[in-house]
Amino acid sequence: MEEILQKPMTRILLAEDDDSLRSFLTRALERAGYFVRACPDGDEAISALDEGPYDLLLTDIVMPGADGIEVAREAAARDPNTRIMFITGFAAVALAAGSRAPEGAKVLSKPVHLREIVAEVERMVAA
Repeated sequence: MEEILQKPMTRILLAEDDDSLRSFLTRALERAGYFVRACPDGDEAISALDEGPYDLLLTDIVMPGADGIEVAREAAARDPNTRIMFITGFAAVALAAGSRAPEGAKVLSKPVHLREIVAEVERMVAA
């Protein structure tokens, strides 16, 4: 009998304080074939890093508790191979994030379409 080699499922840690956006993103990414661990704030996301490793951190920047930059720095410190993508509705915060974020992080500005996020996730995971 032939053994089927399965590629491990890509694991995404999602940190987003907007309940409806978090729910939409989770469903869209799961439908695209990803495992998603969704967190409502930065503190929970940092705790969820213990459940890693994750292939990608997708995080809002402005959230209660730890902000997305802190979450990204912690994720990068634990696993430098984790890709990082920020989503934010604050253009000025996004621009400032570039100087404080781990190298190679991608920033998407809200409003952003789910298809655009899924396509960008696919590009980052494939890279």
